[in-house]
Amino acid sequence: MDCCDNNHKDMKNCDMKHDDKEHMDHDMNHNHMHHDMSNMEHNHEGHDMNHMGHMDHNMDMGSMNHDHGHMMMNHGGHMMDMGDLKKKFWISLILTIPIILMSPMMGMKLPFQLTFSGSDFIVLILGSILFFYCSTPFFNGAKGEMKNKKPEMMSLITLGISVAYIYSIYAVIANDILHVTPMVNDFFWELSTLIVIMLLGHWIEMNSVMNAGSAINKLSKLLPDNAHLITDNETKNVSTSELSVGDSILIQAGEKIPADGTIYDGSTAVNESLVTGESRSVNKKPSDKVIGGSVNGDGTIKVKISGTGNSGYLSKVMNMVQEAQSAKSKTENLANQVASYLFYAALVVAIIAFVAWSFIKGVSFSIPVTVTVLIIACPHALGLAVPLIVSRTTSIAATNGLLIRNKNSLEKINDIKYALMDKTGTLTEGKFQVNGYDRLDNSYSKDDILQIAASVEQNSNHPLATGIMETAKQKELSLSEVNNDNQITGYGMRGTVNNHEFLVVSAAYLDANNIDYDASASKQYLEKGNSLSYVVENNNVIGFVAEGDSIKSGSKAMIQYLQSQGITPVMLTGDNEAAANKVASLLGITEVKAKLLPEDKQKNVTNYQKDGKVMFIGDGINDAPSLTQSDMGIAIGSGTDVAVDSADVVLVNSNPLDVVNLVKLAKKAHTKMIQNLWWGAGYNIVALPLAAGILSFAGIMLDPMVGAIIMSLSTVIVALNALTLKIK
Repeated sequence: MDCCDNNHKDMKNCDMKHDDKEHMDHDMNHNHMHHDMSNMEHNHEGHDMNHMGHMDHNMDMGSMNHDHGHMMMNHGGHMMDMGDLKKKFWISLILTIPIILMSPMMGMKLPFQLTFSGSDFIVLILGSILFFYCSTPFFNGAKGEMKNKKPEMMSLITLGISVAYIYSIYAVIANDILHVTPMVNDFFWELSTLIVIMLLGHWIEMNSVMNAGSAINKLSKLLPDNAHLITDNETKNVSTSELSVGDSILIQAGEKIPADGTIYDGSTAVNESLVTGESRSVNKKPSDKVIGGSVNGDGTIKVKISGTGNSGYLSKVMNMVQEAQSAKSKTENLANQVASYLFYAALVVAIIAFVAWSFIKGVSFSIPVTVTVLIIACPHALGLAVPLIVSRTTSIAATNGLLIRNKNSLEKINDIKYALMDKTGTLTEGKFQVNGYDRLDNSYSKDDILQIAASVEQNSNHPLATGIMETAKQKELSLSEVNNDNQITGYGMRGTVNNHEFLVVSAAYLDANNIDYDASASKQYLEKGNSLSYVVENNNVIGFVAEGDSIKSGSKAMIQYLQSQGITPVMLTGDNEAAANKVASLLGITEVKAKLLPEDKQKNVTNYQKDGKVMFIGDGINDAPSLTQSDMGIAIGSGTDVAVDSADVVLVNSNPLDVVNLVKLAKKAHTKMIQNLWWGAGYNIVALPLAAGILSFAGIMLDPMVGAIIMSLSTVIVALNALTLKIK
């Protein structure tokens, strides 16, 4: 979000519109801080981490794992249940072990093979259980793909295991009942291992959600284990998980706040840095809201709990990761496209081989060749190629504070040409200090200007307002009561002080309303990159307050890295041009667009997209249109509901350097996926024609044993390749 030249933006803990009534009440109770986030000029910025407070122990990890354990995932139009998938995998693994021991691999006798009278029938029974029970996810998925007239992965798997099973039944009958010679090789080994590996692949893909969730479960440690519950004017210690909405709790000095709630007795200063990222303490009094996970200061307060359970921040993050995992990315679609090509290729090659060899050597020779073609076309490695990378990427991202909400955006990383970004709160700290103030009307003194501005802004938690308040406090200026204070959409605040109405607004408001002012008086501050708030009475500018912001430590390194990757950084800000250019020059940004409203930012995103893919980096509600419009939207800070909903990736730690990690991870993950797809399916380019006998005239046909070795080798390579994925 951007705090423009006195462009106050709503603190995130003030202007976040939660779906539930209690959160909405929280916003409305803080209407003094409600500056419309649909505009940038003079909008209050901050961190609405309101919902983070719900990150309490009532949503325990066990319940979340339970939810994940029954997570549904769509494959081929069929919803696959995580719990059912795990059960089928373990059953298939157990059944596969004796099948491997008693069945040859593509006709190749293994040293550890166990064969005895009746062993073929045992393998047949075990294989039948695998086929009819454990393979149902593939059958259902294939049914959905066929219904959509798009045969892909599920259809290819179903084709392979169906051919393997039917031909293996024929082999058992031919060998053990009809006693034909020579013996017919069965494919139960291929059937069982294919089912196990494919089930494992889908489990890994779905389980990556739980792995990512485990990495961010540490956020729950922000909450204390116990709370002081007030009952009948007495207090007793209870587990935080036992708290309910409506309960009253006592929070003593220095303790962590166990849940969201409203103070009804006592006052204090609360450190919300662990929750909101804001390092300063926030004064709290009766009727004010407190956030679970924040730390109480030196006061003792009594709080009525307003929210617990699964509506909290951690739940939201978990749901976000779930959405990311269930959403099909471009490369996953590419994997399905590869499977689709293999499906048709296998059918065509198999039909040609069957017809050709039936004509040349008869049906008895053509059938094994045809079956071999169809089975080889379904490589085991293809089922693990993408899921392993997805799992690894999600785990690494979560560990590094990157919550990937939409993997589709990551696939565009190599095409990103521009990185458009907000200034205040994104590139800068958003912590302002007053560098100067002056009067422009002799009816008031310099201190009068500061006192009036502080009085009008006294109910705001915005960084600009905080800077004014702190300076007024240092000057020991007593604030007057403010009445009828409200926002001027997109420009600032209005309030009545001592029966006089004053405005604290940006220069953009003065220009828009044709209010004359002496710009030369504030020129020296503008040239140094300060943001200005003008104090207005009866359309007369009576003074101004100049404030400066500091650049985040990681901002310059992020800009330099993006430039090294051929990505052009562009600053889009609602701030004045002088302040914007000052920050841009310090960071090495050459393209700057200043004095923008949110809709102007979105228009700029659209314009830049005409020339290439665009990444947008912002941190709040007012950036939501741009985050949505961009090809890759990155939200700084995960506390803003609208930003999270609009962004593709959320940087939990609000550190610009995390963008560097994101770009590195996205590039490497994309490369690994392509590599795995080649390893998983690429050998079919050679294997299918050879299996069909295209070089038989030269005495070359693919030996089933060679095919099995290549298939196994590609699976191992895919797994090892995924494990080598790292950010650094």
